[in-house]
Amino acid sequence: MEDFSGFYKLSVSERLAKVKKSAGLTDEEAKALSDSGALQLERADKTIENVIGAIHLPLGLATNFTINGKHFVIPMAVEEPSVIAAACRAAKQTLPEGFKADADEPIMIGQVQLTGIKDVAEASKNLALNRKEVLGIAAGHMKQHEKYGCGVRDFETKVLDTERGPMIIVDFLIAVGDAQGANMVNTVLENVAPSLAQLTGGRVRLRIVSNLATKRKARASAVWKKDIIGEETIAGVLDAYEFAKHDIYRCATHNKGIMNGIDAVALATGNDWRSVEAGAHAYASLGHYKPLTQYHKNEKGDLIGSIELPLALATVGPAVNSSPTAKIALKIMNVRGSKELAMGMCCVGLANNFAALSALATEGIQKGHMKLHARNIAMFAGALTPEETEAVAEELATEKNFDVEHAKQVLQKVRKM
Repeated sequence: MEDFSGFYKLSVSERLAKVKKSAGLTDEEAKALSDSGALQLERADKTIENVIGAIHLPLGLATNFTINGKHFVIPMAVEEPSVIAAACRAAKQTLPEGFKADADEPIMIGQVQLTGIKDVAEASKNLALNRKEVLGIAAGHMKQHEKYGCGVRDFETKVLDTERGPMIIVDFLIAVGDAQGANMVNTVLENVAPSLAQLTGGRVRLRIVSNLATKRKARASAVWKKDIIGEETIAGVLDAYEFAKHDIYRCATHNKGIMNGIDAVALATGNDWRSVEAGAHAYASLGHYKPLTQYHKNEKGDLIGSIELPLALATVGPAVNSSPTAKIALKIMNVRGSKELAMGMCCVGLANNFAALSALATEGIQKGHMKLHARNIAMFAGALTPEETEAVAEELATEKNFDVEHAKQVLQKVRKM
């Protein structure tokens, strides 16, 4: 494994050369990264509708991650300064042990809605009596995927009493392998629905995958030792965690900090971050809205952090292939399938959350964040070269004055030097 210590000190070209060597990138792949992963308009036009162009986000690498004894560099696409730096710093503070993580078998839940049923009890009974037949019909539409470990595992039924009358919902549990699985699941539901209607005497309405993938969760944990981060930081993190547990306004921002990291990895690897967000916040809302992470002290007084959430991710499929950089990002990360990607993403979410809580509870979030954000302010104020940008940013950070008008004045002073 290539040594990535001091990676942030390298120039962009030096970083690219290092990751090219470490990940075994081809010249073409390296060029795609150096060209900012430019998405050709012809390709974009075949991906979505009414195309007029493409947008780009900075793509960086989170270093210092050791997960289950394996070293990772993790691609992150994000526009916000300090997110990647925070992940790197928090991960470094867990070394040499690093993170422990695991993930469930990639099983998605697909739902079929049946309405207008005259006798709900009899309909439910018919579904139970014909379970084998229903599963056989559903499985028949997964034959081509079985060689990848995919298949229909089971189904569950529930009755909803609504203002529109009683409804039967049939939840299918479908293993989707290394795919995100939505299209696979929806195809099965479309084809099995007519049989469900016949057995229940109901009318089929929705046939759709659920983004609350509670059968497809990932978990991670890490130890931050008091000798490294200090007892005051541990106390601050625990107090911040209790705040989030007992106040929904704080909890929303607590979980947003987790998703800063998770979404950035999802974007970098071509995954559906909207699905990931929906699943994470819905999971946090089961029972009542709560933090996705947990913190406590062990018997040595060290801080233990953990995270659990559903993550429906893909390392194969059309979505990943539609992005020029997604496959390269996965190659850099060197993950063995969607489960390992979920574990890595979980660890990044935990790292970003710890970093945010430790900063908030001690020196405040703005000190580190605004120091990095100063470069953006300098460019907004009119800095045109890297030298101007760094000079203005350095003075803004030294003076702790990040006002744009002040930045313009500093820029004029720099240009006269």
